[in-house]
Formats: sequence, C-alpha cells, structure tokens
Amino acid sequence: MSTASRLVLIGGSAGGLQAILTLLPGLMPQLAAAVVIVLHRQNHYDSMLTELLSAKTQLTVKEAEEKETLLPGTIYIAPADYHLLLETDHTFSLDYSEKVNFSRPSIDVTFSSAALAYGRQVAAILLSGANTDGAEGLMDVHDAGGITIVQDPDTAAVDVMPRQAILTAPVDHILPATAMAAFINSFAGMMAS
Repeated sequence: MSTASRLVLIGGSAGGLQAILTLLPGLMPQLAAAVVIVLHRQNHYDSMLTELLSAKTQLTVKEAEEKETLLPGTIYIAPADYHLLLETDHTFSLDYSEKVNFSRPSIDVTFSSAALAYGRQVAAILLSGANTDGAEGLMDVHDAGGITIVQDPDTAAVDVMPRQAILTAPVDHILPATAMAAFINSFAGMMAS
C-alpha cells in the first residue's frame, strides 16, 4: 500500500476523547488519508485506548511507532509520554524532549511537524481541552496552506483549548464533533476498492 498523501490531525485534552468517540463511527472504511490522534493522557490509561477507539470504527487503529510509514485508512495514536513528529518522508519520529505546554505528547509539536511534512495536504482539528496546546500548531498548519478546524467551544466539555485557538490562530471551520466525520470524509476522499 502506498504512503498516505493526505493527513488528518486530531488533537485534544480534557473532554477530547468524548468528541473523538462521537466522530469515529462516521468515518468511511475506505478513507484515503491517514489520521493521527494526539491526546493528553496519563501513562496508566494506555492499554485501553487503542481497543476503545477500535470498537468505534472499521479503520485500523494503532499506536504510532518510530520510523513507521503513514498509510491511508489507518488511525495512529501518539504514544503516551512521547512527542510525535512527522518527517518529510511521511514517517513518524518519537521524541522524549521537554514537555511543551505542560504536555508530552504535545499537540503543537505534532501539528507543526505535520505542517512541514504535508503542507496543503493536511487538515488539523483541535478539540476540547483545558490548556492552550494546539493553537500555535494550528497557526503553522494554516501558514503551510492546510485546513484548520476547531471544535465549537459551546459543544466542548472543556472550552479553554478551542476558545484559545479561535483567539490565536486563523480557523477555517468551527464545528461540533457531530459534524466532523463528514468533513474528514470529504477532505480525505476514498481509496479505490
């Protein structure tokens, strides 16, 4: 299978998991983009996340691994306690450097590296959360020609992160979680069967 030419990024913190569980069932099984999820989480919640998300979608769900190539129709989860970077050859790199916005993985780190690697072929979605992580990364995605989406703060469990992003970054779309799957399907397109 060839490398994913399009990428959907989803970042979230407190309340973000609920939004992800809302949008996943609506994703097409033949999605032609790779999806990368960066969630702020504790190490001890690790083992269940892949299984929890897998139960909500027909797409393959797995934790991202060092030097792994991004494939279409696959959902990758940033490993706990590592920054997840995307390289220009569309592979992953794991990094254990200092926390950014009190977080590792940091949404900003992943979004910014993806902007460099994918440019106009990336859509970045920022969900519910309690800090400002993600706003700077959205700006980088926008500057690279990608599409920026923020969860409607009125529908977010914790509205700090989406509100900060709207104040800080150019946002192309403000959507409730219930409308995100349709957007992702449209952006990603479908793989030929």
